Amino acid sequence: MRARVRGNETALRTPIQAPLLFLGLLTSGLAQSPISASTPRGFWAMPENLTAVEGTEVELRCGVSAPDSVVQWAKDGLLLGPNPEIPGFPRYHLEGNPAKGEFHLHIEACDLSDDASYECQVGRSEMGPELVSPRVILTILVPPRVLHLTPEAGSTVHWVAGQEYEVACVSGDAKPAPDITFLQSGKIVSSVSANVNEGSQEKLFTTEATARVTPQSSDNGQLLVCEAFSPALDTPIKASVTMNVLFPPGPPVIDWPGLDKGHVRAGQNLELLCTARGGNPPATLQWMKNGQPVSIAWGTEHAQAVARSVLVMTIRPEDHGARLSCESSNSVSPDVQEQSVTLQVTFPPSAITILGSTSQSENKNVTLCCITKSSRPRVLLRWWLGGRQLLPTDETVLDGLHGGHISMSNLTFLVRREDNGLSLTCEAFSDAFSKETFKKSLTLNVKYPAQKLWIEGPPAGQYIRTGTRVRLVCLAIGGNPDPSLTWYKDARTVTEPRQPQEPRRVQLGSLEKSGSTFSRELVLIIGPSDNRAKFSCRAGQLSASTQLAVQFPPTNLTILANVSVLRPGDALNLTCVSISSNPPVNLSWDKEGERLEDVPAPPRSAPFKGSAASRSVFLRVTSRDHGHRVTCRAHSAELHETVSAFHRLDVLYPPEFLGEQVLVVTAVEQGQALLPVSVSANPGPEAFNWTFRGYRLSPAGGPRHRILPGGALQLWNVTRADAGTYQLHCQNSEGTAEALLRLDVHYAPTIRGLQDPTEVDVGGSVDIVCTVDANPILPDMFSWERLGEEEEDMSLDDMEQMAKGSTGHLRIRQATLAQAGAYQCIVDNGVGPSARGLVRLVVRFAPQVDHPTPLTKVAAAGDSTSSATLHCRARGVPNVIFTWTKNGAPLDLQDPRYTEHTYHQGGIHSSLLTIANVSAAQDYALFTCTATNALGSDHTNIQLVSISRPDPPLGLKVVSVTSHSVGLEWKPGFDGGLPQRFRIRYEALEIPGFLYVDVLPPQATTFTLTGLQPSTRYRVWLLASNALGDSGFTDKRIQVSVTTPGLDQTPGEPGDELPTVQPPGPLGLPLLPVLFAVGGLLLLSNASCVGGFLWQRRLRHLAEDISEKTEAGSKEDRVRNEYEESQWTGDRDTRSSTVSTADVEPYYHSPRDFHPRLPPMLEEGSYPQGIRDEDVAFHGHLYDEVARAYGLPGTWGPLYDEVQMDPDDLRWPEDQYEDLRGVYDHVAADMDSVEPYSLPFELRGELV
Repeated sequence: MRARVRGNETALRTPIQAPLLFLGLLTSGLAQSPISASTPRGFWAMPENLTAVEGTEVELRCGVSAPDSVVQWAKDGLLLGPNPEIPGFPRYHLEGNPAKGEFHLHIEACDLSDDASYECQVGRSEMGPELVSPRVILTILVPPRVLHLTPEAGSTVHWVAGQEYEVACVSGDAKPAPDITFLQSGKIVSSVSANVNEGSQEKLFTTEATARVTPQSSDNGQLLVCEAFSPALDTPIKASVTMNVLFPPGPPVIDWPGLDKGHVRAGQNLELLCTARGGNPPATLQWMKNGQPVSIAWGTEHAQAVARSVLVMTIRPEDHGARLSCESSNSVSPDVQEQSVTLQVTFPPSAITILGSTSQSENKNVTLCCITKSSRPRVLLRWWLGGRQLLPTDETVLDGLHGGHISMSNLTFLVRREDNGLSLTCEAFSDAFSKETFKKSLTLNVKYPAQKLWIEGPPAGQYIRTGTRVRLVCLAIGGNPDPSLTWYKDARTVTEPRQPQEPRRVQLGSLEKSGSTFSRELVLIIGPSDNRAKFSCRAGQLSASTQLAVQFPPTNLTILANVSVLRPGDALNLTCVSISSNPPVNLSWDKEGERLEDVPAPPRSAPFKGSAASRSVFLRVTSRDHGHRVTCRAHSAELHETVSAFHRLDVLYPPEFLGEQVLVVTAVEQGQALLPVSVSANPGPEAFNWTFRGYRLSPAGGPRHRILPGGALQLWNVTRADAGTYQLHCQNSEGTAEALLRLDVHYAPTIRGLQDPTEVDVGGSVDIVCTVDANPILPDMFSWERLGEEEEDMSLDDMEQMAKGSTGHLRIRQATLAQAGAYQCIVDNGVGPSARGLVRLVVRFAPQVDHPTPLTKVAAAGDSTSSATLHCRARGVPNVIFTWTKNGAPLDLQDPRYTEHTYHQGGIHSSLLTIANVSAAQDYALFTCTATNALGSDHTNIQLVSISRPDPPLGLKVVSVTSHSVGLEWKPGFDGGLPQRFRIRYEALEIPGFLYVDVLPPQATTFTLTGLQPSTRYRVWLLASNALGDSGFTDKRIQVSVTTPGLDQTPGEPGDELPTVQPPGPLGLPLLPVLFAVGGLLLLSNASCVGGFLWQRRLRHLAEDISEKTEAGSKEDRVRNEYEESQWTGDRDTRSSTVSTADVEPYYHSPRDFHPRLPPMLEEGSYPQGIRDEDVAFHGHLYDEVARAYGLPGTWGPLYDEVQMDPDDLRWPEDQYEDLRGVYDHVAADMDSVEPYSLPFELRGELV
């Protein structure tokens, strides 16, 4: 037997690996050697017991001597079958060569299910009997995968040194149960107990081990490891925790600076360092002074596990004998450790005091005592006066504070005047303070009196005006202490005013010294009370005095009244009293500047040694006296000064409206109005009551009014309904008063009456009247404007504008058609906005029929298949009625071939006569259209003819000339009923031959001929042509002559740029026309035969096309005439109508859907279906805005101007005019391809 290894795991682990390897080698040798007699018969190799680790490969060997036998394996008695793949066991298969009898069982990735007994069995065969190998055991080893450690693996545990702790370690499932050991700081823990338990599956086991650990300080930061050993493992698995062992620090050590430990001096800065080593956590240090904490700051060096704390303190005398200690501890210290030191402090006396007074009168004794504060050691005392030492009377030593001593020395000596000002000193000294001296000094003050005293000031008897600033100075010589100079006024001490707000009339100076002279100043602002007053100065027993003579006006002017309450008509007696003045004054009375007669009053006594005066006045008061001042004036001629006092009259009277009271207030509508109040009353009005139209306005105000505090009435959002008279009622305790105020509200004008439209016959007179409602009514507030286009004459010079009150007139005399139209009445009375009203003036006139040419023509084929439309247009007001005649005979509109449509657009009226199935015999005639209204009639003739060649163009003229071009313009003539085009022929008079240019587009009536030579005279012809031929060059009206200017000349008659077409070919060479002529002759001879053939065939096809189109058009016209009766709204018997639809054919309907390009009419516009006759008229009136269609009399050029109308805005549009002479310009589009002269003669119609 042998074991195989796959992957990274080995089948045999360390404890059993060597024996299994030996057995494998032995078995391999037996397989290659002859079978011995001891081997069971039939087996040359038998399986053996094996042990393998989970996940490795295993092979159980089986060698059979009978190779053809059936061999299979049994697992725990279960036969696995002879199939080498062993179905149902994907990890099992047989290996070896069956021919050699090799049936080895190979197991891959062993697991616990493979832990069983195995047999190799050989089935019975012809070669031998049934054989069974001995039963062998395959043991599967399962290593533990994990260790569970309590405390949790990888964590840090915090233990106290010397205490016992329990640690548990549990292995995961394994086979066999692993062995567990504990290592503490690398050393095996002996106190371990272990238990083996069943695992989570059968055959699996777990080991639970518990260790008791007692950490020491040396274990701090080390690992506590749990190891699990198993034969299935090459190396044990481990789990560990980090031990953080807490232990107390070492004792603290104080580092004392210097040799004398504990000896210090007061004022010294002491620094002490305390150190404590070891400990986890590091030590906490604290300084104590006499058992009280003084510092709790410390620092830690974790690498050396050292804690340090520095105590810094300034030594004071009271620190003598103090005990300083440093304490160290941490969280696990059983007791606090400390080291201490006791302070011995040396300190000098902090102060020296001299008791007793150093001030004494001369020739007397002074007694003093010098005492020191406590000092250690004691000090000695000595006295000095100036530079002379004095001997003390006695000395004493006492016990002091903080272990020190107090020294005391007494001194008595006689003072003299010359000792004054000398320094008296007490000095303390000691050997311990040899470098320091302590002293206390006082100045000796010897007292003696002053020698002289006097006053300097104004001379005696001099008069001083009140308000004058007077300076008095008191002077003294000698004396110690400095003499105290005191001022007195009439035996009372002079002091400055104490209150800051009081006038500062007295200014008392301070004592000043100059050498041995002393002075004190008294400054006075002289008042009446200073008159004859005695001012004295005293210094000790010495005294000096002076007296002032003061002139002053009346000190108090008082007015006394006999009554306190006044009403109009009451009598008032006023007395004016001047209390005191020096010299005497004269009294007088006035009222508001008017002098009053007065009488003298009895005399009175006067203060300040002055003179008194009084006078009385008598008054009879009125309401107008209220508030007036009655003034008493006291005048002093010597002082040139007057003093005044007044008495204000308080007269009680009822309200009285003043003369400036506004009675009329003007306001603008929607604005604000203020009705002011000018009223006088005493007391003031108690209430202001406003009444309007019998209704009292609320004093509290309303949505649109407010009564102001002064009684004024304020209104806002004023309307014209607020206009009127307002009554104001004022009242006080004395009576009442009333006033009437009128509010005039101005508002913008509003037009109330405007006759629209206003009608007048041509040549008549009429007034356009405009009536308004406005306030104010101004004479020039009416103005008139005429509305129309910018190019029209809007002047009102020929009209008269008048106004009377609220009515304005625009008077028109001898009305003309040009005056018809819209007018605007504008009213502006200064209050915006102005009012505007529109009125239309309709001028009635007789019909005026359009006569575009002397004889109007309409062309139609007379083959009874075509239709023609005759268009008659007239102007007139009121509406006109059309009648038609043919060759002078009334036209029978009952004939179904005739249909009439009439249209009315303001003053423009149209009649369209449609003739169906035109017959040359019956309808080629002169039709007359007559327009009639109540004022007259007018007519025009229209000739219905056959289609023919066009008439020559009209009015060819030159409109611009340059050196190389000529601008031409013309008017088309009658086109013969077919589309016409134009061709220009021109020649240079100096060059033989003609050149031709076709006008493009074909219907253009202007053209610029280019490619001309400068300074050359040209002759130009214009030719019109249609399918039946051309107009020819014989008419002189179709040719012009023109000379082009030179290059250095200014072109004449510059015009607008027109479409330009280059002539076919250059004109630079004179021989070019000759070459064209020769080439044309050569080509003409060669093409004559071909041209004839093509001519015949083309005429034949053209005749067929025209016949088909003519039949189709005739059929369409017949159907429309017979069946489109729904388009008619008039009388069916007369076949006439007054309404148009969008399907009605426009002007001059040709036999082949002919649509001539005419100026659009109302009947040609686009209207909604179902329009009625009354819908065509303008809103409001039949003749609305007819003036826009009126031109000046005789100017029929713009007859059809502005007839294209919007269906929603029935007004004449602008810029739509087209000359009537182009009415025949176009025919149906199907005729465009017909060449000139290509129409067969039989299709050209019949002549009449």
